[in-house]
Amino acid sequence: MTKPPAPAQTAALAAGLTDRIELMQTFVRIVEAGSLSAAASQLGMTQPTISRRLQALERSLGVRLLQRSTHAMKLTDDGERCYERAKDLLAGWDEFESDLRGARLQAEGALRVVVPHAFGQKQLIGPLTEFMRRHPRVMVEWLLHDRAADFISQGIDCAIQVGEVHDPSVVAIHLAEVPRMTVAAPSLLAGRPLPQHPADLAALPWIAIPAFYRREVTLTHARSGEQKHISFRPQLVTDSLYALRNTAIEGMGVAVGSSWILAEDVAAGRLVQLLPEWEPAPLPVSLLYPYARFYPARLRHFIDTMKEAMPGAVRGAVGWDALARRKTPPGQED
Repeated sequence: MTKPPAPAQTAALAAGLTDRIELMQTFVRIVEAGSLSAAASQLGMTQPTISRRLQALERSLGVRLLQRSTHAMKLTDDGERCYERAKDLLAGWDEFESDLRGARLQAEGALRVVVPHAFGQKQLIGPLTEFMRRHPRVMVEWLLHDRAADFISQGIDCAIQVGEVHDPSVVAIHLAEVPRMTVAAPSLLAGRPLPQHPADLAALPWIAIPAFYRREVTLTHARSGEQKHISFRPQLVTDSLYALRNTAIEGMGVAVGSSWILAEDVAAGRLVQLLPEWEPAPLPVSLLYPYARFYPARLRHFIDTMKEAMPGAVRGAVGWDALARRKTPPGQED
């Protein structure tokens, strides 16, 4: 009969397993962050510590995982295989930890969420209320801000951001792309020739929204891929998508805005879509949250909800009726 391991041996085995998991977590973070310095910043460690962990993992596996030079970092073939396997292993380990901690039980507690003004007042209300019906023990603070969230000082759990993400210290989950269109009011176009080419737009008055454009926009031809840059001096500058829409309807200038908020006005004749074959680049929508070793159920279920809802939200038709009729909420299949 095999003797069970002594307590000291069990502790040593557990410690060794924990160490290897931490080394793999560090390696995955290095790859996803793009550099040792970025990984160190995200993990709150020094770069030498990150470097020592990488070297320890390479020694334990007996292979070289990364090729590094002064200006670049590249995975070796062994590193590619290790990265893919490590992601699967860590995902399984996180699931194991979550199950042991009861993280998949009913979500509860407070969730502080920062969302853009326009999305937060209209497109995301359906997904928000459905999330709260599914998780009645969660209290949501729904904060409308178009500026970047300060997660630590404001105690923010997550934020939805429209536009490029430049902060390497947060997790950014890409949710969707927001199509945009170029519009103007019929009153602005009265007595003027209808623009036939992007260059014709430069002579018109403009409304700018600095988060996305101020003095220049780039339009791409839908079929040929040709790009044209239009420079202009805005007549009005605003930080509100609703103000952009409403002043455009009043004839204050040409505007580039999200299709979901402008399409109804175009259909009703309050606005005219200009040069529909020349498209402004869509804007990425991301869900951001700080790095952590463990995420509570309320945050993970909210992330699942937004991942499912956002593609419909950016098109202007969330389609939550069918989703709400499902018996099993996403993220609760087990």
